[in-house]
Amino acid sequence: MVYTAQKWIYARAFDGEPKPEDFRLEEELMPAIKDGEFLAKAEYLSVDPYMRIYVQSYPVGSVMIGGQVAQVLESKHPDFLVGAYVFGQFGWRTYAICNPTGIETRKPYVLPDFGTSLPRSLGIGTLGTVGNSAYFGLLEVCRPKQGETVVVSGAAGAVGNIVGQIAKIKGCRVIGIAGSDEKCQWLKEIGFDAAINYKTADIEKELLNAAPEGVDCYFDNVGGPIVATVRKQMRHRGRIAVCGTISMYNGSPIQVQDPQRDFVWKQLVQEGFSVHRWTDRWFEGIGQNLKWLQEGKLQYRETVTKGFENMPQAFIDMMRGGNIGKAIVKV
Repeated sequence: MVYTAQKWIYARAFDGEPKPEDFRLEEELMPAIKDGEFLAKAEYLSVDPYMRIYVQSYPVGSVMIGGQVAQVLESKHPDFLVGAYVFGQFGWRTYAICNPTGIETRKPYVLPDFGTSLPRSLGIGTLGTVGNSAYFGLLEVCRPKQGETVVVSGAAGAVGNIVGQIAKIKGCRVIGIAGSDEKCQWLKEIGFDAAINYKTADIEKELLNAAPEGVDCYFDNVGGPIVATVRKQMRHRGRIAVCGTISMYNGSPIQVQDPQRDFVWKQLVQEGFSVHRWTDRWFEGIGQNLKWLQEGKLQYRETVTKGFENMPQAFIDMMRGGNIGKAIVKV
């Protein structure tokens, strides 16, 4: 059978906020697969903040980068059988041909069984890279202890809400920082002890009220001035995990106060991470998050855009903070 793929091209280098004209929709006739390859059809595609920065290392004219859940339609690879659903970094395209040989850090894999009550879209969310970023970033970098106070920025986003819920599972007090009253209300509904709207509140004052004895762990998704505010209220030997700096991704540097005094006086530890550090433990994270979902200890939320033709707008909306939970596109 002959397949014609649609694909979104990174057509123009981003200048500030991404714009619709920075992308171009093209079609491509898919060739016959070779030995060791499989062909898959996209079902759900992910839009994530990291794409804004990472794609800049690719030449203009490349297919936009990104992960997707897809179904195998044809295969000449023993590990990817026809009919199986897979996760792969295939980019913004409706059909993809993949040869897994030689791929290491973003290797495609067959989705584990989520059961009948959970959607496959979680393979690009709570039960995928997003969930593992929360799981490993919090537990391996922040290392929260029962009774400690954890602050999460970008808390209503894909990673942040999972971080907060896992911290609650571990017996911590959790404070989320988000960008609307609606988001803050949702955070409280899923178990956060407090939530601060950074657009309307005095963050320093509200954080002091929510955590009068200080902050032990800070999971940073946004960067910028919020970091300095939280750091001022951190306790001795506090830990900071840096997952992202989305507030600065659109190319406008934000000046923040020199952090060295806090790091020295409070003996703070800050560590950035990429989730692919834990590739060898990938299914540990997925398995534990799946167990918590099935036990009702972890909840998920998705902001779904329908239609592959709407990929650029879904990405732009997500970068503006328009999503609650994971932003996805359903083909």
